[in-house]
Amino acid sequence: MEFTGGGRLEVRITGSDVGKRVSVRYLTHSAGTDATFADAVGVLVSWDAGVVVITRRTGESVRIPESSLVAGKVVPAAPARRRGPATSFQELARVTARAWQPVESEPLGEWTLRAAYEKGPREAHPGGAAVGRRAGFTRRANSALPLGDPGMELDAALDRVRDWYAARDLPAYVQTATGAEGAQELLCAELEKRGWRSEVTAEVQVGGLAPIADLDADVSAVRLDRSLDESWLHRYQRFGVPGPHVLQVLSSGPSVWFASITGTGDIPAAIGRCVVDGRWAGFMAVEVAPEHRRQGLATTVMAALARRALDEGASAAWLQVESDNDGARALYAGMGFQVHHHYHHYRAAEA
Repeated sequence: MEFTGGGRLEVRITGSDVGKRVSVRYLTHSAGTDATFADAVGVLVSWDAGVVVITRRTGESVRIPESSLVAGKVVPAAPARRRGPATSFQELARVTARAWQPVESEPLGEWTLRAAYEKGPREAHPGGAAVGRRAGFTRRANSALPLGDPGMELDAALDRVRDWYAARDLPAYVQTATGAEGAQELLCAELEKRGWRSEVTAEVQVGGLAPIADLDADVSAVRLDRSLDESWLHRYQRFGVPGPHVLQVLSSGPSVWFASITGTGDIPAAIGRCVVDGRWAGFMAVEVAPEHRRQGLATTVMAALARRALDEGASAAWLQVESDNDGARALYAGMGFQVHHHYHHYRAAEA
């Protein structure tokens, strides 16, 4: 908590502090109860018409009537983690993007428009109308990645994003981040003002690579390959029949490895994917068959991939996990991973 007893409570922030990280205390009111204190720490994204809006590191926005403020001050950027690899948001955003490379991309200033979809004719209704919108493979490879100035006013840039995805019959997404220095809380607020809505929130976690490689696991059971086969895809189960765009995205990256543990029949009991990129090793697609869960297979897959990544010179690890996946988050916490920032996919309202 930012405010403690013994100090004088003052509101020392104004509208000129928009864009800065702040800590505030305010009064909340519920029907039939007395007012109580609440605290909020995050980026001040707006102060307009008597309402203060603060975005927490998770991306959650808190709207506070100006009249309810009891105390407020500007505070330093989120404190550095006590352990784990040091990195900036910009570095990590680029590393994670290279692990999910699109089939098609186009620059928009310092933004990148990305798409990974199966081209060709689409199924249609008897009357000839198209069925819904295309579903690209993973939002990570089918969203605009804003890492700076798009080179034009925001409204014009968002119009360009909508048009670019509409031309490919894809929904328009913008991927944003919160919770790290240099992240995009202000952009999130501007998207929400324009009717864009967050559909997915996930965490980007980082940790040391050596502790994962040192986990007590029988990695002799893990097969490592440079390419994926049909049996690996059967365990991945993220689609029906995978098109060539799926194979291209999964195989993309500076140095890609696929792991599998033999199961019953032709489908592996567990799989994983790792992309080695300089000092970083990214873990993804770690999946275990339901009948083989709670046997340590996910740990075994990650340990085997980590040892191979160490051999290639990597020293730091990252992964992405949805914020409501409590089981996976507990597993990764036990391996020493910590949240670096949160990312969100904002979708444009359909016309």
